[in-house]
Amino acid sequence: MKTISVKTGVPYEIYIQRGILQQTGSYTRTITDSDHTVIVTDDIVDKLYTQQVKASLEQEGFLVDVFVFPHGESSKSMQTLSNLFNFLTEKQITRKDFIVALGGGVVGDLAGFAAASYLRGIDFIQIPTTFLAQIDSSVGGKTAVDIEAGKNLVGAFHQPRLVLCDPDSLKTLSDEIFADGVAEAIKYGCIQSESLFDTLLNGDIQAHLEEIIFECISIKRDVVEQDEFDRGQRMLLNFGHTLGHAIEKIYHYETYTHGQAVAVGMCLITNLAEQYGLTEAGCSQKIRQACERYHLPVELNLSPEKLVQNSLNDKKREKSNLNLILIHTIGKGYIYRVTVEEYKKFVSGEYQCK
Repeated sequence: MKTISVKTGVPYEIYIQRGILQQTGSYTRTITDSDHTVIVTDDIVDKLYTQQVKASLEQEGFLVDVFVFPHGESSKSMQTLSNLFNFLTEKQITRKDFIVALGGGVVGDLAGFAAASYLRGIDFIQIPTTFLAQIDSSVGGKTAVDIEAGKNLVGAFHQPRLVLCDPDSLKTLSDEIFADGVAEAIKYGCIQSESLFDTLLNGDIQAHLEEIIFECISIKRDVVEQDEFDRGQRMLLNFGHTLGHAIEKIYHYETYTHGQAVAVGMCLITNLAEQYGLTEAGCSQKIRQACERYHLPVELNLSPEKLVQNSLNDKKREKSNLNLILIHTIGKGYIYRVTVEEYKKFVSGEYQCK
């Protein structure tokens, strides 16, 4: 087993072990004296893992209810959140009780935001079952839902009390959904670990899976501990995401997955940064090769105007400025601030460096 301690305002442990889903109850009992929980999951994960997680919790004396919603980004909405609030009320969940987020990033974000806001805040634990959720979205306490204006614009910082990562759950993922997480792993390599990037570009990812999960989470842990509320260095974790979120929005969160959109975003922003001398030459080609190795898209036929229009509500915007996440070279990310007008020129290829 690999263990990572996260020392945020609410500290917690992350456990990485094959088969740990069957021990959910015993690990959960160490962090709560509650007797009642609600498992929140989607209709795909429900068929795969709910029963074993529920049985493990019940063995430790927990009363377990289950809330299931349709899978997909479109369910990460105010309507699903409202339905969940009503369910929690019907089941008489109190402040002493807690939520179990069982699934991928959509489940974790939605369940976490419900936990952050229901009764002004109750505990929750994360049991991520996708590669993306295990290495990224389940850690750090960002929770949110999407609204028409953009992705993750309504949410809260609410740290989980416990994270259980079972690499065996990744065996049920399609190649496409697994690659979704690889895009985030490539991001971690780009911003902080050249060796991780090289493993993803040239190595056997399955042979090093647990080590990759551990390294990605460790990178995120270090960043989050320094900047829990995303006011500085934590923005580095959004490399590729400003344009990625715009792409998701343009296609109504249906055509491209989050990881696919981020892959395009990383390639595009790095290619532009190279043109302006802000990134070492050759980095965009390396990122492109890494993405192509896992059959992730690397370009789309979208106009600069459309990309800009759909990214100006980005959370990294501060009044008339936008914080772009770039890399000096593979393994060295940095924040580059531009005005909104400069950003428009940056994306259109007409930017003049300061």
